Amino acid sequence: MQKSIAIIGGLGHVGLPLGLALAKVGHLVCLVDINQHAVNMVNNKELPFLEEGALDILKEVIGKNLRANTNRNALKEADIVFFVTGTPVDEHHNPRIQDVVKVIEDYLPYLRKEMLIILRSTVYPGVIELIDNLLKEHFSCSSSPITASAPTSPIKLAFCPERIVQGKGIEEIFQLPQIVSATSQEAEEEAATLFSTVAPKIIRLKPKEAEVAKLMTNAWRYIEFAIANQFYMITESQELDFYRIFNAVRDDYPRAQHFPRPGLAAGPCLFKDTMQLSAFHKNNFFLGQSAMLVNEGLPVFLVDQMEKKLGGVGQLKGKKIAILGMSFKANNDDTRESLAFKVKKILKIKMATPLITDSYLKDKDNLPLASALEIADGIILGVPHKEYLSLKISKPYVDCWGVWK
Repeated sequence: MQKSIAIIGGLGHVGLPLGLALAKVGHLVCLVDINQHAVNMVNNKELPFLEEGALDILKEVIGKNLRANTNRNALKEADIVFFVTGTPVDEHHNPRIQDVVKVIEDYLPYLRKEMLIILRSTVYPGVIELIDNLLKEHFSCSSSPITASAPTSPIKLAFCPERIVQGKGIEEIFQLPQIVSATSQEAEEEAATLFSTVAPKIIRLKPKEAEVAKLMTNAWRYIEFAIANQFYMITESQELDFYRIFNAVRDDYPRAQHFPRPGLAAGPCLFKDTMQLSAFHKNNFFLGQSAMLVNEGLPVFLVDQMEKKLGGVGQLKGKKIAILGMSFKANNDDTRESLAFKVKKILKIKMATPLITDSYLKDKDNLPLASALEIADGIILGVPHKEYLSLKISKPYVDCWGVWK
């Protein structure tokens, strides 16, 4: 059954893939966002960021059953409203719950009690209950005819967290099971019915279970990277070749096949959600906190490696060091929380001159790859974009990703 859907934050990395997937299967979708430039791009059949498979779907559905705008009145026509608003952490690594609450409060005048309201982004455990109480208070005080005619009907609030990989969101929406939770049976059934139109399987949890499940998913991945990064730093600091050992460990050994490669573990989710899980457990998540120390310490180790290859302590001063790749993952244009920028800062502290090059970014400081390679005294691989995989590097370099072996 076709539904009319509004997605608040619909032009971000979570909202846009969701909107395109729902429009693809025939729902009427309005992407609501404060970014007028991104709104104009989408309505002109252009993407505001890289997303595999998105452009073909956009060209197919825009102007038909998909539109984008900045007007909150679009919610008046909606049966279902998604909020794509996460809970970031502050400078003390504590969740900023009020951020998501404020967004909901801002949209309260546009919500109707018969709507299904779905939170899509990661939230701190307990936030769904908090929002449910906020909605109940709002509608109990409302004098709208809807509330008056159905005072005992439940608030329809669901939490259905995304679990997609950056850049492959549309593909994974159609391939991965969808976790569905809600504060009422009616909301759970409606949310499950909706996601059954795109997801191959529905997994039902209670709201707090779903909140914790999403945090555990990202914290687990963050810890995996930390193990690989710690092993990399241990072996390389002892002047051993990490990748000779890594390949030997994995060679035809089934229990090591999921051992990830080292790399700058960054992005908008892994670190943040690990810290949220730590806060949820009263800061007693020692494994997660140790993973943070390892992953956040890797940029320092990479710069130290570069310094050593140039002759030792103090030898970075006055040198030009090219950082190849500034986005947080390969073959993507998303720089959110990228640790390549931390590498850049550390190089400046060492009085070196960082040279930034990334073929996926438009930035005034971004050098062409050939120019950066030519004038650099040393090279650090920030992220392994496909353009870098076949390079023949003749200058001192640091490559924790292992692509230039």
